[in-house]
Amino acid sequence: MARPLSVPAHLPLDELERRYRGARDPVLRSHLQIVWLLARGEPVTAVAGATGYHPNWIREVARRYREGGPGALGDRRRGNPGGRPLLDAGQREALGEALAGPAPGGGIWTCRSVAAWIGERLGRPVAEARGWEWMRRLGFTPQRPRPREERADAAAQDAFKKGGSRRPSTP
Repeated sequence: MARPLSVPAHLPLDELERRYRGARDPVLRSHLQIVWLLARGEPVTAVAGATGYHPNWIREVARRYREGGPGALGDRRRGNPGGRPLLDAGQREALGEALAGPAPGGGIWTCRSVAAWIGERLGRPVAEARGWEWMRRLGFTPQRPRPREERADAAAQDAFKKGGSRRPSTP
């Protein structure tokens, strides 16, 4: 039989159960359930079977609880450093001004040209998708020129536009 994983008594067993049953956040609820079951003396494999989490994650939640108590449980993704924007306020304003003018090299602004513009300012390559995101964020839509047929007869097209085709009327 597997040896139970011990967790310190930061909270009494009945308080852990009360918090687990009353938690509204699903991540915190799962973590409290894991700690409550471990505090009851359940082995890691039994806790994994009851909660559906891998035993390694059970051990990780127990480690967090040991080191930080109840405050260390729950969803901690909000603290990840990836939440700050790619461009600061000054760079956003400069990009908006640049998008209002002509694209570098002529033509129109595309996702690729916006990404290249951002990459020059940041000093590193930027994915084309970031160009699209920043165009949309600033209220611009990616544009592509309408394809033109090179073999078209301009005079025939003008005549068609002016007079249109005549159909025999039907009674």
